[in-house]
Amino acid sequence: MENPRTTRREFLRKSTVAAAAVGAVPYFVSSRKAFGGESANDRLQIGCIGVGSMGTGDARGHAGFGDIVAVCDVDSRHADRAKNDKNIGKGKADAYKDYRQVLERDDINVVSVVTPDHWHVKIAIEALQAGKHVFCQKPLTLTLEENQLIRAACKKYKDQVFFIGTQQRSDRGKFLRAINMVQKGLLGDIKTITVGINGGPTGGPFAKTDPPVELDWDFWLGQAPKVDYIDKRCHYQFRWWYEYSGGKFTDWGAHHVDIATWAIEHDKEGMGPIEIDGTDANHPVPFKDGYPTVDDCYNTAHDYAVRCKFANGIEMTVDSRSNNGILFEGTKGRIFVSRGKITGKPIEENWDEGKFGDEDLMRLYKGKTPEGHKNNFYRSIREGGLPLSDVYSHVQALNTCHLCAIAARLGRAIKWDPKAEKIIGDEQAASFFAREQRKGYEIPSV
Repeated sequence: MENPRTTRREFLRKSTVAAAAVGAVPYFVSSRKAFGGESANDRLQIGCIGVGSMGTGDARGHAGFGDIVAVCDVDSRHADRAKNDKNIGKGKADAYKDYRQVLERDDINVVSVVTPDHWHVKIAIEALQAGKHVFCQKPLTLTLEENQLIRAACKKYKDQVFFIGTQQRSDRGKFLRAINMVQKGLLGDIKTITVGINGGPTGGPFAKTDPPVELDWDFWLGQAPKVDYIDKRCHYQFRWWYEYSGGKFTDWGAHHVDIATWAIEHDKEGMGPIEIDGTDANHPVPFKDGYPTVDDCYNTAHDYAVRCKFANGIEMTVDSRSNNGILFEGTKGRIFVSRGKITGKPIEENWDEGKFGDEDLMRLYKGKTPEGHKNNFYRSIREGGLPLSDVYSHVQALNTCHLCAIAARLGRAIKWDPKAEKIIGDEQAASFFAREQRKGYEIPSV
């Protein structure tokens, strides 16, 4: 692996050249749909960065829309497996450990970013700088500052499609039906929302060991502080360490808070809660000033009920104690929606009969054909316009998710100015807006 401290400037220079080259050539030379049946000359070339558990599934999905010509992972076991997967690399894709080798290739049109959360924004911004369309898994960001950085980058590189892997947005029968009922006023004025996201696991102390020879541990850590390797810090379990994620607040919150925020139309810049109360929150290890006091145990919140108040009077509770899903309660009725079901009297009595047709779906799909999640990504590349899972609404939901985590870590209520996008009246809480990035792994500003 090249040293990021010595090659970043050269990489950015190459990225600029690559972006110019890609921008000068149309991605499609015919008007036929880009959904898998094109000639070899018309098919998109895709690079998959991060091909572990979720990355494997996403890569197989992308393979239906183009040719995967590169796979990348800091764990060579993942990269080798993806390269030889008959549904991904087919033994032909190039395998890399350093994601920049994918981005500097001007033959790659699309990149899929399915890394741990703390790597998302850096890779995504550099991919945009390199002229790529980007599919990035949720949660997109690690901090409130990263929300602003990625939004600014997407505004600058607006000709490239940026898509978030929040697949619940494509669930017509449950989540979109619930959103339509709320937005049509069929439940009356929404008063309370309960977002059940389950509690995070507890565990540890875990042993500190040498990392596997196949894993570049220093590169995996990236912007995060350099620490000894613990197996349970890495790969899927990174979610339960605040150093790399927000725990359940961002893991499931990126899905359910997103749906709730979209339904009440607080998904636009300048909107969001004004007070977030983390008084009722517990962590599996002792905390001091918002930071864990031990370094060998899971540290994200495992038991909590964080209450968010909006200026319009709506109160939303994000908790670990309710059923996983979203409960909307209005002056006329209430419904509960999850991945498994949508229930309530308004559903049983079909209050939305005749009020949830093709036009309603098209509105929610931003004018595009209602279809599968990745289909919408590739349709947006072909047709232009915002995709269903757009970056702008996503960062609004993640503002709330990050604020919940900050309030829970401090164990108190904090105030948020959604228009100015800053924590007010609490200097200590405001210090969590951003995190120090380890030298050599800084996120570029645009």
